Amino acid sequence: MNFQQLRILRATVQNNFNLTEVASALFTAQSGVSKHIKDLEDELGVEIFVRRGKRLLGLTEPGKELLPIVERILLDTGNIKRLGEQFAQRDEGRLVIATTHTQARYALPPVVAGFKQELPKVHLELRQCGPREVVALLRAGEVDIGLATEAVGDDEDLVSFPFYSWHHAAIVPDGHPLAALEPLTLEALADWPLITYSEGYTGRARIDAAFAAAGLAPDVVMSALDADVIKSYVELGLGVGIIAAMAFHPVRDAGLRLLPTDGLFAANTTRIALRRGHYLRDYAVRFVTCCAPALTAEQVRDAVFPKVAAE
Repeated sequence: MNFQQLRILRATVQNNFNLTEVASALFTAQSGVSKHIKDLEDELGVEIFVRRGKRLLGLTEPGKELLPIVERILLDTGNIKRLGEQFAQRDEGRLVIATTHTQARYALPPVVAGFKQELPKVHLELRQCGPREVVALLRAGEVDIGLATEAVGDDEDLVSFPFYSWHHAAIVPDGHPLAALEPLTLEALADWPLITYSEGYTGRARIDAAFAAAGLAPDVVMSALDADVIKSYVELGLGVGIIAAMAFHPVRDAGLRLLPTDGLFAANTTRIALRRGHYLRDYAVRFVTCCAPALTAEQVRDAVFPKVAAE
């Protein structure tokens, strides 16, 4: 048994049992992938995959029990490497963060600026993606930290901390009739075509829930992944926008008006997520505490690696 066999097993599941994609992901030949799988099954004395001819369809019962063990082995192998790097190069290295456009564009810049000033030798990589992809990248060990409003608090193998809370607000072009309405109501918003976030992004579920609870069915004529796109189409007069309030800047967004929606939509909380058992270098922990100053480094580490009580 060797590490390449274990990597192939994990990659096969991650790539939906398509050996061509597994070979591409691991930069090896498909014939080599097949041989490693056969060698591992021969050594264990059981079949790991359900087959139809030469195609793999899924995991057998032994395969299902084997997979989490393989995941732990590969996670700890990575931890050993990161631990060595921690003591060899304490204040330099690479930190990979997966986050949504909204967080990368509006919430993270002051955090990143302070972090880079403190630790200039750490190369920071931001991967912008959807909330569910944030979770997938964390679970695959491809990123160190994830930040999102949706999805990151739902997975048992992740630990998360609150980053900050925020609210939605409406935006309209200057001179729009809604700008003169006080207070703004859900009923008034529902009378206009709406442009807001795509489902699963930036608190969209809370927007839908607020209208549904009021018995309203607004006409969402457009949806997009980020506020910049939404603002562009609101400027064209295609509808009233509902965006994260922090995405509006009175100077950059001249020609648009921000309409507070106090009490209309539930508050949202963006969270910082980490994979349980993933060894964090000091600078990764420091980034987390830069995002959430109330946390201590010890609290972060204890959440990722819970201490086992002595018997």
